[in-house]
Amino acid sequence: MNYKNKIFISVLAVFVSWIIPLHEIYAAPGLQAITVTTDAQGDQAYSVSIQVLMLMTVLTLLPAALMMMTSFTRIIIVLSILRQALGLMQAPSSQTLIGLSLFLTFFIMAPVFDRINTEALQPYLNEKMSIEDAAVAAGVPLRHFMFGQTRESDIVTFTQIAGHEKFNSHADVPFSVLVPAFVTSELKTAFQIGFLLFIPFLIIDLVVASVLMSMGMMMLSPMVISLPFKIMLFVLVDGWNLIVGTLASSFYV
Repeated sequence: MNYKNKIFISVLAVFVSWIIPLHEIYAAPGLQAITVTTDAQGDQAYSVSIQVLMLMTVLTLLPAALMMMTSFTRIIIVLSILRQALGLMQAPSSQTLIGLSLFLTFFIMAPVFDRINTEALQPYLNEKMSIEDAAVAAGVPLRHFMFGQTRESDIVTFTQIAGHEKFNSHADVPFSVLVPAFVTSELKTAFQIGFLLFIPFLIIDLVVASVLMSMGMMMLSPMVISLPFKIMLFVLVDGWNLIVGTLASSFYV
């Protein structure tokens, strides 16, 4: 028996040792994975197993919700444009920008998350609220934040695309309209901030290119000369503090 066959048999033995106990557990007669009860009013209550399954399904959508329903989109786009404006392709790395954006998102969204925890999560964990009521209560502070950053024109656009009538209040706007309108507004705001960031660095590039052209050094790339000046300017004005502070203060909860 060669070495590969020994490895295969070992892995197979470990796999079978896992499967047999799991099969015995799920085959136990007293274990019910799915239980749905209906009361006299016709309301249905689900077992804990189904609630856990629903919770795990929701958690799979958490990364998309984090990017599309929080401040993450604006932050990561602005930081990416800043890296392009500086002329740095790999520094800071994409992992660094994503990590900074993630923790800055948690900082900005902390008041919203605190309200969700107080008004929805804790009552549900203490069995004072059903999972349906907790989901509705959790959406209230999140909707308040999203409406604060969304332009009315974007809401009107997606309302017309969806074929809905004009909504009388913010409470009537569904998430199917609010989320794309919010993301569109965030993209527009992020590009506006990015444009303002590009201007001083673009001026440095133009000045350096003009000086090199006047000196007849047309074969030398202006980016090689302008990059140290752009980095020096960014450091002297404490650029990271200004960018992070501006991004944090651009959101109002």
